[in-house]
Amino acid sequence: MDRVKVLVEGVLLYSLFAISCIVGCGSSSIPEFNKDKAFNYLVKQCDFGPRVPNSEAHRLCGDYLFDRLSANADICYRQKFSYYDSLRGDTLRLTNLISSFNKDNTTHRVLLCAHWDCRPWADNDPDSSLHGRPVMGASDGASGVAALLEIADILKEKSPSIGVDIILFDGEDYGSSGAPDQWLLGSKYFAANIGSYRPTYVLLLDLIGDTDLNIHKEYYSQTYAGSLVSRIWAAAAIDSAKHFHPDIVHSVYDDHIPFLELGIPAAVIVDMDYKWWHTVEDTPDKCSAESLAEVGRVVLRLLYSPELE
Repeated sequence: MDRVKVLVEGVLLYSLFAISCIVGCGSSSIPEFNKDKAFNYLVKQCDFGPRVPNSEAHRLCGDYLFDRLSANADICYRQKFSYYDSLRGDTLRLTNLISSFNKDNTTHRVLLCAHWDCRPWADNDPDSSLHGRPVMGASDGASGVAALLEIADILKEKSPSIGVDIILFDGEDYGSSGAPDQWLLGSKYFAANIGSYRPTYVLLLDLIGDTDLNIHKEYYSQTYAGSLVSRIWAAAAIDSAKHFHPDIVHSVYDDHIPFLELGIPAAVIVDMDYKWWHTVEDTPDKCSAESLAEVGRVVLRLLYSPELE
């Protein structure tokens, strides 16, 4: 019995050692996410003011984001389009910013995305007199973009084995209640003109800057891309991402939906419990570098850990 016990204990110790080596080696291969640089990207966007379509802040920030992506990507271009709002009689001049990394990998590509526009109306603000003011969009817009800009910096320095595309969608937050055709303008336009492009999966980041971060599994993502959601939460578990929760709380009509409608696996990482959503108080002081980093590390693990594919 003693000999058997020794053998069993030896096998267990070896197994634990092997597991620790796998996890340890995997962790060492994951690039570091610079939370301070990411937070600076968030602040920089807000420094332009609310990035409402057709505004000067929108134009200037669009140029800035394009320059940042161009500095790192193999390919970067603007996808310009317009949208006529028949309810208001306005024509919006919109631009998706599209960039590609490790372009020679044409068989296994993933798409990371966020929206970069701001909502023109703070219609969720408790003060109804402020409903006509634009939203700064620190978490709702700038946070996802900031994380992707830092990831773009990393992709330039250390190319993963897979191909990665990053798209910053315009016109996501323009819609009015009861008018679904006015929402997700950029992702809908891209999906309608997608051609033969079919990423392995799409991962959307939205509202990830909250100082009180809570990421739950999202209903449409889980229902139509459950295996992708499982991989995301497996990566979160490896990284001890304590703000990723396994329950489904919200169904979110967001930029992943047009891809799900095409049959492409797509999921959103989103904190819909953000207190300042669609209010004038969605400003950088409500956001956290640590929150950006937790989400950023999970995304990097997905990109640089083939065993999660």
